[in-house]
Amino acid sequence: MLYILINALAVFLGCAIGALARKGIREKYITVLNTAMGLAALVLGVNVAIANMQKSQFPVLFIFCLALGGLIGTVLRLDQRMDRATARVSGGSNLAEGITTSILLCCVGTLSMMGPVLCALKGDNTYLMTCATLNLVTMIVIASSYGFGTAVTGVVVFLWQSAFYGIAHMSESFISDELVAETSVVGGVLIAAAGLGVLNIKDCKTINLLPALVLPMLFFLIKDGLGL
Repeated sequence: MLYILINALAVFLGCAIGALARKGIREKYITVLNTAMGLAALVLGVNVAIANMQKSQFPVLFIFCLALGGLIGTVLRLDQRMDRATARVSGGSNLAEGITTSILLCCVGTLSMMGPVLCALKGDNTYLMTCATLNLVTMIVIASSYGFGTAVTGVVVFLWQSAFYGIAHMSESFISDELVAETSVVGGVLIAAAGLGVLNIKDCKTINLLPALVLPMLFFLIKDGLGL
């Protein structure tokens, strides 16, 4: 758990550095950083989705997860709740977009999902330390564009990785390469969607799609429970 805490602290530290740097950056340079982050998220998302789609044993699962997850998020009005919460904190900036993008970039991927599993089962912290380094750099860039409010991502990262750590302790067989692949396909699509939003190409209401990330886990729980 110590190394999961280090991951969360890396997010907070990156946000602090980025937020401090932001004060000395002119608006035109912040715009450039936004564009760079949007392009990076778009390319990374497409790459993650395609790479893991080749490993998928359920090639249409991600479609159902996105559709059902989007419906759940819309019913819960996650985008409106997030906008209201961030507006109170930031005075109406696009902080919600920054938080959504940072959560996806820091939580989706082999390092953030398999790192806690390897830590729990084998005591191997290599993935988690690599992930912490990437999170630090990622949050410096994001916070320099969106401000210190994106530090809430650190809490999400801690809870996300702790969930994988706890599940791995309870059921070694549940966290499989198949689960990681299916979750990564969904996550890759969401990262790409976030990139489109940052670039102002298409507002995909990515925050409403976030429930889709947990649906592959639910699918495998049901599948294993029925012995399929």
